[in-house]
Amino acid sequence: MTSDLFVSFLDLMNETLAAAIVIVAASLLLYTITRNAHDRVARASAMVLFAVTTAYVCDVLTGLRPTDEAVLRLLRAQWLGIALAPAALVHLSDALLDTTGLPSRGRRSRTLRLMYLIGTAFVIAAMFSDILVGPIESAGRPALRAMPLMAVFAAYTVVASGFALINVERARRRCLTRSTRRRMGYLEIALLTPIVGVFPFSAFFAPGGEFTTGALVLVIIANIFVVLMLLFLAYPLSFFGSRIPDRAVKADLLRMVLRGPATGMLIVAVLFFTSRATRIFGLVSSEFAVFAVVTVVLCWQWIIDLMLPLLDRWLIYGEESEQFNKIQKLNRQLLTRADLLSLMEGILAQARNVLRTSGAFVAALTDSTPEVISATGRGHDIEDRASDLSGALGGLKIATVAQPLLWEGFWLLPLSRQRGLINGGQMIGVLGLQATHDSAPTADEMAVIARVRRRVARALDDMLLQSEVVAALEGLLPQFATSRESNREDEYQPRSTPAAEPNLPALPDRDQIVEQVQAALRHYYGGPGMTKSRLLDLAVVRRALEFNVNEPVRALRSVLDRAIELQRPPGERDWRSQDWLIYNILDLRYIKKQRVREVANRLYMSDANLYRKQNLAIEAVADSLLRMEADALLEEATESESKSVL
Repeated sequence: MTSDLFVSFLDLMNETLAAAIVIVAASLLLYTITRNAHDRVARASAMVLFAVTTAYVCDVLTGLRPTDEAVLRLLRAQWLGIALAPAALVHLSDALLDTTGLPSRGRRSRTLRLMYLIGTAFVIAAMFSDILVGPIESAGRPALRAMPLMAVFAAYTVVASGFALINVERARRRCLTRSTRRRMGYLEIALLTPIVGVFPFSAFFAPGGEFTTGALVLVIIANIFVVLMLLFLAYPLSFFGSRIPDRAVKADLLRMVLRGPATGMLIVAVLFFTSRATRIFGLVSSEFAVFAVVTVVLCWQWIIDLMLPLLDRWLIYGEESEQFNKIQKLNRQLLTRADLLSLMEGILAQARNVLRTSGAFVAALTDSTPEVISATGRGHDIEDRASDLSGALGGLKIATVAQPLLWEGFWLLPLSRQRGLINGGQMIGVLGLQATHDSAPTADEMAVIARVRRRVARALDDMLLQSEVVAALEGLLPQFATSRESNREDEYQPRSTPAAEPNLPALPDRDQIVEQVQAALRHYYGGPGMTKSRLLDLAVVRRALEFNVNEPVRALRSVLDRAIELQRPPGERDWRSQDWLIYNILDLRYIKKQRVREVANRLYMSDANLYRKQNLAIEAVADSLLRMEADALLEEATESESKSVL
């Protein structure tokens, strides 16, 4: 009785671990194809994970006690993952070797295609015949046992595994940095895990041998090993093809593992074990399982929130944790423009209630021009007349709470900066409150107005400060030249190229050029987006220096002007024509620096549509700039070749 209970427990553990492998492999598969699908290593590793997932999904489904016929169909379908795993593993090793700068010259590619064909043949043999595996009854359950062709498959798997290990070792030796060599070493250690996990060792057992205590213990140990090695394998693979820093890769992987596979494995464990445990306490299994799952998930999410700061400090940031804590603190403390506008509306609404006024507004001074950014009640009437406020700015400089400027039935008061000795006292906006009478405010009204003015000025000052921070970030973020992609040539030996290939510098990455162009256009008349732009290193900008008194920023501005002019259609300018839309947006938004609302009204479109078209306009300029850069590089190469001949 005790022995049967122990075997039952081992069988349950085996089913739980098989489900855990499915969860881990499927999670890593989704993580890989959604983040780095453009990279060949990621696509090859996705094939390996697909093979593991397929094999173990069928294994889990057989544990649900279907009919004997369904079990046999699942066991044969399992061979889709088993038979393709060796070819997928060689595919991964070949992609790693290609990434380190040693692409296939045809032989490895032909071998890989042949291996996938062989794997497909094994799949067909297993699913539709008995020459590879055949059905038997084992301990009252249907099973598949090895047939004569199984020896050929085992030899094929061994050869493929050896081939894959040789490729990864060659890739490791081509690594130039310690970190890449270490990660490639991790891959060598965990590379054979998928093969070990999916290979049908039970097909060689005697009937009923896989259900003995010793066999179940070995299978459980192997499954635990597979779970750990899959996670271990995911660590080095997650760096390939990533365009974000190593720190961000580690952080994303850690959060994915904790909130994905770890949560899924806990749920499976709870579901599997509560069905047995509830019998001891006399509870209804289905009802208790729901309560148990919800409790475990909530507690686990709470534990993750408590653990993540410690894990980040220990595993990811290390000694630099204090520096990144400051960046995270900035992220938490910054308010969006919508947050600040909502705060202003709340302040104005409260002021209206206390003062019993019918309207109020706040106007910000943008380039000394008033712009109404928040209004309530009759304050909305001023939105279309904001330009009329310009004439009242002179009188506002001497206005006070005791003697506000009366304009169009509103008490106007200046809003000044609240911080800094240099900028302190600088007028940054106007507060308008609907006057309740023609005379100066009473003492009680003055107290309320002073408090409202101070709060609105602080909110407006915060908005302007955060606008400066965002503008600086927009100009500086695209200038960070270091990325995973740009470091690849420093991590691995140079890529082999045919001798006949022209020795022309490669064009910059289009996505990076789009970011650079966006930052440069935002800071067209000055700012880090222009002065620190990596576009200054382009050949087309260097060639424009002689025509712009050797000033790099001026040369870049002239090149951008040419790229914008290339978007101009022939004929007379039309504000409604779709052919002129791209050029009109570029001219109004970036050359003439008009506001979004003004441009949208001028071009007869909504603000949201303008933002979408604005992105297309930036991409059009970037594409033109890339074509200009290609022409400039070709001209430089031609001139260099002419000089060498002379």
